[in-house]
Amino acid sequence: MSRRPAHVTTGAYAPPVAGRELTAVSADGARLHVEVHGEASAPPVVLAHGWTCSTAFWAAQIRDLARDHRVIAYDQRGHGRSPVGLRHTTTVLADDLVAVFKATLAPGERTVVAGHSMGGMTIMAAAGRPEFTEHVAAALLCSTGSARLVAEALVLPLRAGRARTRMTRAVLGSRAPLGPVTPVASKVLKYATMGPATAPDRVEAVARIVHGCPAAVRYAWSQVLAGLDLGEDLARLTVPTAVLAGTRDRLTPITHARGLAAALPHCLGLTELTGMGHMTPVEAPEAVTRAVRELADLYVEPGADRRSNDTPSKEKTP
Repeated sequence: MSRRPAHVTTGAYAPPVAGRELTAVSADGARLHVEVHGEASAPPVVLAHGWTCSTAFWAAQIRDLARDHRVIAYDQRGHGRSPVGLRHTTTVLADDLVAVFKATLAPGERTVVAGHSMGGMTIMAAAGRPEFTEHVAAALLCSTGSARLVAEALVLPLRAGRARTRMTRAVLGSRAPLGPVTPVASKVLKYATMGPATAPDRVEAVARIVHGCPAAVRYAWSQVLAGLDLGEDLARLTVPTAVLAGTRDRLTPITHARGLAAALPHCLGLTELTGMGHMTPVEAPEAVTRAVRELADLYVEPGADRRSNDTPSKEKTP
């Protein structure tokens, strides 16, 4: 496994140490770093992070939910400790999520799956898979969208139109390394991705995670997101699904969340977090954790006999 965690290592936003680590192997052979937190017999929750992030992004949710759930978090290919894959498409995002299910859930075992940003897109892309139907009892789409991401992004203070779309694509699709986390870099990242009232320690936590993503990986996935169109996949997301987003989100503005809520076959409701930006699991950790917990309480049956079906050869000592 590639070792490139660049997150905060001490304090409230340092990710907890996993109870177990394992490798899930996707359909094309890509290897995914997976962490399991909590008791093996507890009801499962699967967390899929977004573009340029890692399992560390879910630190607050993992710490809280692992008290009474089995929390499964994984690094999307090329992110965190998952090696860079050869392919970058929404199809492989779906393949990767299915691989995580196979590596961590027993046959027929049901879970809540929560996805932030590209993680939410992963859920949509996988919704039509038989493995998704087998394992997913309910879903949370957090700060995400299904199409027109570049055209509707508000990261540049320009009037909507071709010029803004072209410039936004150039900015989000830059090949340049982000460099070290400096006060100026943190200020720029905060403007683009977080609400204006976000506390400095939360900004730092996000900046360290995002700056740890390799530039080539950031660029490759930016091209996928720029051409995203998951309308047909969204129609296949028939499990009970909640939507959550910040009203000051510049990357996936609140109109995306409202559109998802209107289009979902079984939407449980839309939670709009006033003043929050795109990085809601860090900006508003209690609200996001509460949304996941409520879904798990409603749709996932606890059971003492549940355990993961990964083989001992896949496990590693943290």
